[in-house]
Amino acid sequence: MDKVKFEDLLGTGAHFGHVTRKWNPNFKPYILSDKNGVHIIDLEQTIDSINKACEFIKNLVSKNGEILFVGTKKQAQDIIQQEADRCSMFYIVERWLGGTLTNFSTIKKSIKRLKMLEKEGSNLYTNMTKKETQMLNREKVKLADQHRGIKDMRRLPDVLVVVDAQYEDTAIREAKRLEIPVVAIVDSNTNPKKVDYPIPANDDSMRTIQIIIAALADSVLEARTEKTTDKKETKNKSDNKLAKNSIDDKKFELEDDVSDDNNTDDGKLEEE
Repeated sequence: MDKVKFEDLLGTGAHFGHVTRKWNPNFKPYILSDKNGVHIIDLEQTIDSINKACEFIKNLVSKNGEILFVGTKKQAQDIIQQEADRCSMFYIVERWLGGTLTNFSTIKKSIKRLKMLEKEGSNLYTNMTKKETQMLNREKVKLADQHRGIKDMRRLPDVLVVVDAQYEDTAIREAKRLEIPVVAIVDSNTNPKKVDYPIPANDDSMRTIQIIIAALADSVLEARTEKTTDKKETKNKSDNKLAKNSIDDKKFELEDDVSDDNNTDDGKLEEE
């Protein structure tokens, strides 16, 4: 994984916070200064926060953890979907439905309904009028739009990755209620204490979001690669051990055969 560089973040405008009158006092440790009425974020701390979040995600994925990426604001939607697809994780880019986590059993029923509507040759469409079929099709499109990123999510995620902790406040509150850790990009108008792994940065810059979310997605892929490599090494060691044991067994059998032959020859000489 290529580490995020200071120059890259600086070039994307990641250091620009909100206007000083909109700041959250809890964000003070991450503020370097203010210029023309806008807070300047300390990018050294941003890089440290990204590295900590990446390490946490790597450890989680190595233990078969699952991640839910959340970014429903316009600037984040395409990036979240693209990066989540790239690392084969779940995502939500449409409106956050209240109870997505805290009432997950209902969400699963809704997903089951969607799969039933999408199934070809479903009995639902038999003996229906044209109007009823159109209604079902509209329902299918609506559900597909709402659940397209979590359609295959069978259990609650192990961590939430959020763009703009202020905008996605409902998702974060649900995660905290269920004790699901949260990694989030936080701007100067947000309380960083409400998330477990805050990443201080400009959450309105598409290029900043791209760099940070791509780094987190790379951590997922890196963890999987290391896990696959470890499995192969373990398998090779096991195969080598079995092969060695097999050779030792054959060697022992040959020694036994030679010993038996020698004993037979000695017996014949004694008889003579």
